[in-house]
Amino acid sequence: MKEKVSNIELISQYCNDAKVRGMTSESIIRYKSSLLDFNRFLTNRKVPILEVGNNILIIYLEYLQRKNLAIKTIENYFTSISSFFTFLEFKELVPKNPVLAIRARYLRRYKKDDEDSSERKLISLEEMKLLINSILNSRDKAIVTLFAKTGIRRDELIKIDIDDINWSEQSIRLKPKKKRSNRTVFFDDETARILKRWIRNREGMADGISAIFIGEGGARLKRSGVYNMVVKYAEAVGLSDPDSDLLEDHFTPHCCRHWFTTYLRKNGMKREFIQMLRGDRRKEAVDIYDHIDAQELRESYLACIPQLGI
Repeated sequence: MKEKVSNIELISQYCNDAKVRGMTSESIIRYKSSLLDFNRFLTNRKVPILEVGNNILIIYLEYLQRKNLAIKTIENYFTSISSFFTFLEFKELVPKNPVLAIRARYLRRYKKDDEDSSERKLISLEEMKLLINSILNSRDKAIVTLFAKTGIRRDELIKIDIDDINWSEQSIRLKPKKKRSNRTVFFDDETARILKRWIRNREGMADGISAIFIGEGGARLKRSGVYNMVVKYAEAVGLSDPDSDLLEDHFTPHCCRHWFTTYLRKNGMKREFIQMLRGDRRKEAVDIYDHIDAQELRESYLACIPQLGI
């Protein structure tokens, strides 16, 4: 007879397996957090994790919806749970992954939604200028400016090293990431001035540390620290309402990606150029034959990226 394994131990085994499969440490932390929340839900209802079926998953979906979570957040929960049950199926602990049918029936529209849907808060050019100019700390100003002017994600930003910056071309070579196709992003003169100011202030603060953005202790910044910093400044200038349950009332780092995409489109940049700068995967088979010249992309970026007078 096999020894019974606890839910927590199964989650721990899944996390170890995810590490072997090459999942990033940040992703593993997020998936584990979602799974622990799901486990608390099951424990309160005395449902063994290996006996989860359609009914309990539907009840969990309704439970999340009652919490007024963002659509994308709910989808992220079910992505984590589905990945976990795929692991259990591989280990022959469950006959099949029960989450697949639930996602196909109830979450299809969530998966099809663009990550920068209209529900996400979009601020004006003047409001972005207000936000950035309100930040006196040179590091924090550089972070928000880089978010706005490149559209990169949080985990991409915190992994940037000093040597990843090409000052002559005003470009950054991002670290490899499954979600991102093109790894080169550009920045303009406004961004260059603010970045250089931070790097001058950074000298002597992090000897031997390659990360461009560091904390007070000299270590590389973490995702949560960046998130909390951006939200703090947005709330201070009235661009984010912490008491609202509406997604569009909250300004987060990802809103900068939404802002970046929106204003490039408004300024006439070609759709395929925006996709390239965002690092989106090309979805059509013919796209692989549509080669974009790097110099043409850079020139289009400089012509279309909004100037804020910062």
